[in-house]
Amino acid sequence: MTVFKPANEAELGEIIAAASRKSAPLRIRGGGTRPIGNRVEAADVVETSGINGISIYEPGALTIVASSGTTLEKINKTLSLEGQHLPFEPADYSGLFAIKGKSTIGGVVAAAVSGPRRIQAGACRDSLIGVRFVNGEGTILKNGGRVMKNVTGYDLVKLMAGSYGTLGVLTEVAFKVLPKPEMTGVVRISGLEDALAISVLAKAMSSPFDVSGTAHLQNGEDAKPLTVIRVEGFTESIKYRTGELKKLLAPLLPPSAELAIELGENKNAELWKQIRDVEPFHDRNGDVWRLSVKPVDGPKIVNALKAELDIEAIYDWGGGLVWLLLPEPRTNAATLIRSQVNRLGGHATLIRSSADASGVVEAFHPEQARLASISANLRRQFDPKGILNPGLMAGIPAKV
Repeated sequence: MTVFKPANEAELGEIIAAASRKSAPLRIRGGGTRPIGNRVEAADVVETSGINGISIYEPGALTIVASSGTTLEKINKTLSLEGQHLPFEPADYSGLFAIKGKSTIGGVVAAAVSGPRRIQAGACRDSLIGVRFVNGEGTILKNGGRVMKNVTGYDLVKLMAGSYGTLGVLTEVAFKVLPKPEMTGVVRISGLEDALAISVLAKAMSSPFDVSGTAHLQNGEDAKPLTVIRVEGFTESIKYRTGELKKLLAPLLPPSAELAIELGENKNAELWKQIRDVEPFHDRNGDVWRLSVKPVDGPKIVNALKAELDIEAIYDWGGGLVWLLLPEPRTNAATLIRSQVNRLGGHATLIRSSADASGVVEAFHPEQARLASISANLRRQFDPKGILNPGLMAGIPAKV
């Protein structure tokens, strides 16, 4: 196996062009911290970590432009010095996979990684305003810029977010950024069962108090269910809004529930980092699934699956997700999970698989025939020879 580590965009273009001429598949890798998707059968690897650095940062214009191999850690530190951040709160899944590498900003975009704040600030693709990338023929393309504007034809900025390197290899990304909140407040409720917890979170999200994150952990502190609601902003506003949320939600709770307000930064930041990075499932064996379903359907699906499977759930409801851990994976788990999701509508992605599931279970939720045809046509437009991460998203061939 050859691992190519281009130092710049031009070198990357030459590597991909040479591979295209030989129809030689390539596995694309940034920091290698998110090995999500079907197995890629490729003899050679292209690693983008050498294409790094922040080329433009204008705090006054709320804009940052960086090469794709720049670490997320460096981006966050640079923004923090000016009291700013990436508003979509990108997660770091290296702990979920027990990987020591560092996440890159290109990998964040390729996987469209967004955290609990997406309910308020939008997802990764909503903050992304420009991209440069190399397509499957070695051609350098760009779209967008340093300001938000309308586009015609393909909106490549949105298209590249979540494409997992199957349309092109990112070399540069541009984001709009926002000031970091002055303070964080959290309303914490312990002891709620799933359905009631989701009803409480829905009530909080529909309130006028500008909630920036909600979650429910089946096993929170002291192994009790924990339901949390986050608000961010100026100190006096946080005190008022958390107090009003407490008054709004208290009548919905059973006498056994414990309701409290946590003000401050360190403890609350750690709590939301745990939710963002799915830390309760770190250092634990088993398959990890991510479900994207309607809020009211989450508890229905989890309860139905509990009758068949040993599972534990985390509802990152600000992020619109349900995370499932299956400590003892079963061969029919994928069928059971996806049948429940299909019944109510949504998507189920196998994020981390056991040895038994690897290469057998489809990682991404199978697309309907018409949508699958559109996806395949898009890949052919950008990668005619099919050399970029082949099979990673498109499906596992049937065995004969």
